[in-house]
Amino acid sequence: MSDTSSQLHEPDLSPELKALLRNWMPEVIELSRNVGQTIIKIYQSSYQVHNKKDNTPVTCADLAANEQIVNKLSQLTPDLPVLSEESDEVSYQQRRTWETYWLVDPLDGTRAFIERSGEFSINIALIHQHYPVIGVVYSPVRQSCYYACAGNGTYRLENNNEARVLQVRSHCPEHPVIAGTRSSRCPALLAFLKNLEQRFGGYDMKFLGSSLKSCLVAEGKADLYVRLGPTSEWDTAAAQCIIEEAGGQITDLHMQRLSYNNKQSLLNPHFFVFGDKTIHWEQFLQS
Repeated sequence: MSDTSSQLHEPDLSPELKALLRNWMPEVIELSRNVGQTIIKIYQSSYQVHNKKDNTPVTCADLAANEQIVNKLSQLTPDLPVLSEESDEVSYQQRRTWETYWLVDPLDGTRAFIERSGEFSINIALIHQHYPVIGVVYSPVRQSCYYACAGNGTYRLENNNEARVLQVRSHCPEHPVIAGTRSSRCPALLAFLKNLEQRFGGYDMKFLGSSLKSCLVAEGKADLYVRLGPTSEWDTAAAQCIIEEAGGQITDLHMQRLSYNNKQSLLNPHFFVFGDKTIHWEQFLQS
């Protein structure tokens, strides 16, 4: 198995696997909603915050959501491994043998959870041959579920069980809408936005947390989300399936599609999320 993502190929989706994906999809959506109820109960109560070894925060909501998700996925697909942010570390020597596995962030946006902004999500993805083929992003506060599986499009499901097909905005307007995080304003991003402004004459910002920023692009409410800071593979996998099935892309800064489980580290490269594939977004990076 190669460690070079540029040598990876499209996953082989047999008719049997496609049928399984469609069968698993409702189960994963229902799981995300149930986990959302668990998280909201804790969100509305008093709880303690602890720091993990990497000095990032964790709450009992993260851990309760993790246990619920891992248990359910292990029942749904006993033969498939589950890799979660809150699980024990798995060595690459072991991971590299996985052709298909679940990749989970039980509570994406723990800081937003602690700050009570409501801008956090549950991310559940199925990875097959290095690429996501199922993606579910659920917002417990909004009770809104974004979901996709390979070859079946992207949808947003509201609490009233009405599902709406989503499509990216494939042609960027004169003033693009940029999705971003209020706390993430590093010098490299500011320089990128300045170059973007010179090219387009201006832009509008929409601020949101967690994978919900990528979902803004998937539903055509934003044109671009650029991340010039550290993230892990469980932060992007579910959103990537959602974006790609809606007609968009998540790429690294060289405009190469993100792939998964092909190296020792689980850290992502910096990346773009976008709908308009005709624009070379890397041209706005500071040289």
